[in-house]
Amino acid sequence: MRPPVSPEAPAADGGVAVVIGAGGAIGAALLRGLLDDPRYPRVVAFARRPADLPEGLAAAGYLDLEDEASIEAAAALAAPVGTVRLVICATGLLHDQSIDPEKHWSAIRAASMARAFAVNATGPALVARAFLPLLPRAGRSVFAALSARVGSIEDNRRGGWYAYRASKAALNMLLKNFAIELARRAPGAICVGLHPGTVDSALSRPFQAGVPAAQLFSPAQSAAHLLRVLDGLGPRHSGGVYAWDGERVPP
Repeated sequence: MRPPVSPEAPAADGGVAVVIGAGGAIGAALLRGLLDDPRYPRVVAFARRPADLPEGLAAAGYLDLEDEASIEAAAALAAPVGTVRLVICATGLLHDQSIDPEKHWSAIRAASMARAFAVNATGPALVARAFLPLLPRAGRSVFAALSARVGSIEDNRRGGWYAYRASKAALNMLLKNFAIELARRAPGAICVGLHPGTVDSALSRPFQAGVPAAQLFSPAQSAAHLLRVLDGLGPRHSGGVYAWDGERVPP
């Protein structure tokens, strides 16, 4: 069950919610939560594997953060569905067959840095470019992207993970920029980053050994926390990054 909603939560207005990265563990859980939310009777989802998306969506399609044309096509597909009140970019890359988090500066590779920035910073920036114009000029709306506490410069006490940390820090700066510009166009809009905590997913599985059981969330738990946090945010929070418990992550 979702935690209680704060007084700043949006009223039921028939708005459209969009989830990007809906094929991932957190994205899929966010999608299920929004499909159960009567405030968003129309939910749109995009993923690199759209065939895996559930039924009941107002629209669904393909989106790859490294394919600029697919991002523009996704926004064009979402636009006619209705007034977009919520966009969540639930994406991120820590490791795959070509990238491992660096333990030392000697492990830095140009290709790994470029790929991390493409997925964690440039991709969400292109999503924002395509989807921010769909948010209404009046009333409450939200653009959110999954960030990470390790993207905080002030909170970095362990070093390492160069590509991931730097690309998430870049994402945080981009979100701050978007928030400033968005406020001029839509004073009721909110643009934030979200730290989901340590989630039992393919992204974190190789790094869970030292995580206490109480601090390892299922995707459903993390999604419920993040949706609760979003419900409690207002325009004054725009430009910040907020953790699963509502705490602001240091810049």
